[in-house]
Amino acid sequence: VQLQASGGGLVQPGGSLRLSCAISGLTVSYYGMAWFRQAPEKEREFVSAIKWSMNNKYYSNSVKGRFTISRDNAKNTMHLQMNNLKPEDTAVYYCAAIRSPIVSSLYQPANYDYWGQGTQVTVSS
Repeated sequence: VQLQASGGGLVQPGGSLRLSCAISGLTVSYYGMAWFRQAPEKEREFVSAIKWSMNNKYYSNSVKGRFTISRDNAKNTMHLQMNNLKPEDTAVYYCAAIRSPIVSSLYQPANYDYWGQGTQVTVSS
């Protein structure tokens, strides 16, 4: 299984970035996919998730209304469109996969089966 995150970078406050996660080696329709982030000296925190087969989407309160998660079935790729970025969004962003998810399990990183390598997002003027 490989989860390859990309699309991070340096952006000014109020700017946008689009992260991608290329998924291979698993039957993604059996999984939920998620984005987590981890800032220096902080715990890894949930950002957003999608139950792939039903296209149900979930967001943390801190990103709701600014971030949009989506899937591309043809390319087995997940995206995270991040708008109106704030300095507190600065972190390493990870994509992750959880098999046969129930909603309550989506929010805890310990429940996930596979992780990508992370991509750095820095929001600074």
